Amino acid sequence: MKRPVIEIDEAKCNGCGQCVLDCAEGALAVIDGKARLISEVFCDGLGACLNCPQGALSLTTREAPEFDEKAALAAKARRQASDGAASSARHTAGGCPGSAPRDLRDPRFLGAPAAMVASEALRVELPTWPIQLRLASPRAPFLDGARLLLAAHCAGFALPRLHQDWLPGRVPLIACPKLEDSATLLEKLTDILRGGRIARLTVLRMSVPCCGGLDRLAREAMKGAGCDLPLESHVARL
Repeated sequence: MKRPVIEIDEAKCNGCGQCVLDCAEGALAVIDGKARLISEVFCDGLGACLNCPQGALSLTTREAPEFDEKAALAAKARRQASDGAASSARHTAGGCPGSAPRDLRDPRFLGAPAAMVASEALRVELPTWPIQLRLASPRAPFLDGARLLLAAHCAGFALPRLHQDWLPGRVPLIACPKLEDSATLLEKLTDILRGGRIARLTVLRMSVPCCGGLDRLAREAMKGAGCDLPLESHVARL
């Protein structure tokens, strides 16, 4: 049958993930830095995802299987469950020990023997661990009352005073809306914000267009979590 289906111009797409957030059926995903249509069966052809900042999405009428809402939502639920299970597994005894939540301000981690670090130049100056949003446990104790800093991956390299100016008093989590799956990031941040444990949210992003996905991620997560946090957004200009 002929019907409207989304079409993506890869040359224009910068992988910001806005379309993924707009697609309620879960028909889209950011893969290898580009938006992709997972399956024509999952696309309802209504164009809710056309609000693309780069104009990379359009509707085209072509031969395609009939939209199957039940299959689309079931596949979306399976992906979310799989992502959630993988995240939880990393925080169990049988998961990766490097992803275990740690408050590095705890006295047990302060004044560690010199033998535990290769040199003074490699001494860690972080308040908490892990810092990857995808690895963070929503139930980590250090999130209670935290002033959360959601920062772009690039910020640590672009801002030489990031540790002095941005980390004191904040719990950092980093993400890249272009190179990581937007749906996974949204689910994790929503879970972290749900329950009112976070006191404040600050976004620190780069001025490149794709990094605007961090702002959208923060707003969508707050909406999904049903919370009204003080939200600040700061842009590091390139």
